[in-house]
Amino acid sequence: MRHILAIDQGTTGSTCLMISDDGRVISRGYREITQYFPRPGWVEHDPEEILQHTILAAREAISAAGVTPEAIGITNQRETVMLWDRESGAPAARAIVWQDRRTAERCRELSPHRGRIAALTGLVLDPYFSATKLEWLLQQGDLRERAERGQLLAGTMDSWLVWHLTGGAVHATDPTNASRTMLYDLERGEWSEELCNLFGVPMGLLPEVRPSSGSFGVTTAEPLGSLIPIGGVAGDQQAALFGQGCFNEGEAKQTYGTGAFLLMNTGKRRPPAEAGLLVTAACDRMGGHAYAMEASIFIAGAAIQWLRDELGLLEKASDSEQLARDLESNDGVYFVPALAGLGAPYWEPNARGMIVGLTRGTGRAHLVRAALEAMAYGTHDVVRVMRERAGTSGSFDFLRVDGGASSNDWLMQFQADVLGVPVERPECVDTTALGAAGLAGVHAGVWTDGEEFLENCRFQRFEPGAGREAASEGLGGWQRAVNAALHWAREG
Repeated sequence: MRHILAIDQGTTGSTCLMISDDGRVISRGYREITQYFPRPGWVEHDPEEILQHTILAAREAISAAGVTPEAIGITNQRETVMLWDRESGAPAARAIVWQDRRTAERCRELSPHRGRIAALTGLVLDPYFSATKLEWLLQQGDLRERAERGQLLAGTMDSWLVWHLTGGAVHATDPTNASRTMLYDLERGEWSEELCNLFGVPMGLLPEVRPSSGSFGVTTAEPLGSLIPIGGVAGDQQAALFGQGCFNEGEAKQTYGTGAFLLMNTGKRRPPAEAGLLVTAACDRMGGHAYAMEASIFIAGAAIQWLRDELGLLEKASDSEQLARDLESNDGVYFVPALAGLGAPYWEPNARGMIVGLTRGTGRAHLVRAALEAMAYGTHDVVRVMRERAGTSGSFDFLRVDGGASSNDWLMQFQADVLGVPVERPECVDTTALGAAGLAGVHAGVWTDGEEFLENCRFQRFEPGAGREAASEGLGGWQRAVNAALHWAREG
């Protein structure tokens, strides 16, 4: 039996899975990472901590399995970006996380370039993406001078891990990650000199772009105990799209993680970037080039984490399901979780979180249920826009789901009721890691393509039910709450 090690470097932690050639997860390792909030709207990570905790999680998975993997697949939080020293490998500063909003004013200054940026990258001009973060980093201390002297390298978390695991031999990324930087020409499949000049990013900083299912070098023996090829890299959401088996045009999935991300494969057809949706690089069944439409909701499971960690309303995130069930309705309480601005389809970086409809009878169950409902209502908003954009290829006969919050049966049933279509959840919800494993395994010859990799996957189906009418009625209150948050942001 052959095995693949999947490294899933996420926003709140690193998960590593050992996956056998029959698609089973046979072991896992996990390490949480620290979140830093030095100022309101700023979010940072320690790259050294990420590297060390990822290695520890990988060693744990390998040790528990008792086998050496054939190859490694890496998936990662995408827009988080950093600089490091070309010689020593030491970080030049903390990584700026995708949730960070410090460059919102810079994005407003760049608004005359909005159309050109969308045409080249498929993205909207927003602090979410890496380019303005990297521009900001290069303005700190002597980092620009060091960059121009060729002493620094830049990259997202996949590049950081690949560089260190290979002992500095490989500085590379893949199209799915490159397409999230706002520096990548999506049509030409290469870094854009025009955009690098606009953001003041020396092109020599940037990693080589290699196919998502392909060679990313071989690890040195020190990190994981043996020499292991790295055979696949993809950004977390595109890895999940592959791991859900959405290889064909019109197939879609939603990941409920720290944020919520809806992607629909559009095959070889690149749709225009408009109506608050993104166009991004994705993978076909062989891990080759495809396009996808994406809607990014910045805060989803992070809202439950906030209620747990900052307000103390929950002991653990899984308690949210029973609290939601304890109420017959939301009693008019809505939570717009714009804790890092609003993403699709509104794209308002100045929005902040808002809870409306409070009365003396409001309790913690109302706030928890409102946070869960916000995930489903936010998904409805982006599905509506995506349906309009997709035309004949976007029927949305079903929605496949994954991520931590998808284990909440109440939420999945509510989501089906809100959308009016079945929701399908795989037996293993770690589809981000599964996708990375599939990409690496296809390159290593463990599987002939993504379909063979997923042939043993089974799904639980949630059909729209008796709650559909009440869920639909609640959309009106949700929209009023979103409009209040937008008004507060734009009139302040």
